[in-house]
Amino acid sequence: MIARNIILFILLIVLPDLYIDYRFFRKGRHLHLWQRLLWWMPAAMLLAYTCYLANMPHFIPEKSWLLDAWLFLLGIIVIPKFLFALCSVLGLAHNRYHNANTRLGEYFGVAIAVIVVISFIYGMTVGFSKLEVREVEMRCADLPSAFDGYRIVQFSDAHVGTYSGCRKDILRHAVDMINAQKADAVVFTGDLQNIKPSELAEQSDLLGSLKAKDGVFSVLGNHDYSEYVDLPLKEKIANERSTVALERSFGWQLLLNEHKVVRRGADSLVIAGEENDGLPPFPAKGDLNKTLSGVGDGAFVVLLQHDPSAWRRSILPESKAQVTLSGHTHGGQISLFGFRPTILKGSEDYGLYESDGRYLCVSSGLGGVVPFRLSMPGEIVVITLKKE
Repeated sequence: MIARNIILFILLIVLPDLYIDYRFFRKGRHLHLWQRLLWWMPAAMLLAYTCYLANMPHFIPEKSWLLDAWLFLLGIIVIPKFLFALCSVLGLAHNRYHNANTRLGEYFGVAIAVIVVISFIYGMTVGFSKLEVREVEMRCADLPSAFDGYRIVQFSDAHVGTYSGCRKDILRHAVDMINAQKADAVVFTGDLQNIKPSELAEQSDLLGSLKAKDGVFSVLGNHDYSEYVDLPLKEKIANERSTVALERSFGWQLLLNEHKVVRRGADSLVIAGEENDGLPPFPAKGDLNKTLSGVGDGAFVVLLQHDPSAWRRSILPESKAQVTLSGHTHGGQISLFGFRPTILKGSEDYGLYESDGRYLCVSSGLGGVVPFRLSMPGEIVVITLKKE
């Protein structure tokens, strides 16, 4: 993650200090050299730390606390300084344009920096630990009568490798919340691990305790493949097989471009699972034709697909699946006055969407590789199917 954006992070660390040093130290207070070196020390240490992490072979460090510490320092030091410098520059531009001599930009920059520090600490602690239950009702004209009121609990993007140390209780609480719903079916829509299957082995008892009347169904997300580890091909294949084997050892019905039929008397409902079908750089392993092979045109289909971009791209035009359940976006993990960063990447990034009586539900998920959430808490979604 860091190596892919190393130039951006270096600029983010260095440029604010260059500006502050020039604007306030050289032209302002004329500090001694040792005082200026003391000011530069945190940036120099963080720069070295960033380069150290960037040289690690995998997408994220295997020891998650190394990434957590780096993110914390980025949030309470680098980003506040960057925003202060930006506000100061805008304030200078305002003064020059209006021929004024105010320090409003600097005062505003200090206020913004303080808010960011508080928000970041909150997001990495309280914000990340919050879990909510979101109730969703879908009214479908062709739902078989026996499934009127059928309840599905969806959870997504668990990223269980992030739940280490003091965060283990968050995952346990999530499992308890899911089981408490007494659902007809539980579905997981991908990204169970961060980068490696050993993360799942540590939580096998907990994940295996999920229960539902008709079972637990799951699909793989982009993190569940070997896309984020720098290993020989044979080891990558072995990792993917281990992930698949572990999910099935939990008692889950992992669907790899396949489907299962749930019956209620003479009526039936299809739960189908398509492998991740993403746009570059995400893996495109989905095969909708294979997934729905043998499914009749009149069947009612609940399709699990990790990446919601596939809904308009392939699922709507190439299938008759009435309900699609997705994750992947995490709802941006931040929502400020209704704005989520993921809105910039896709129109269906969080919530419930409908097109000609067919539904897409995108969950914000439970966790994330980055242990931070602000106004976008982790969630489980309780979906009730109703016959129109």
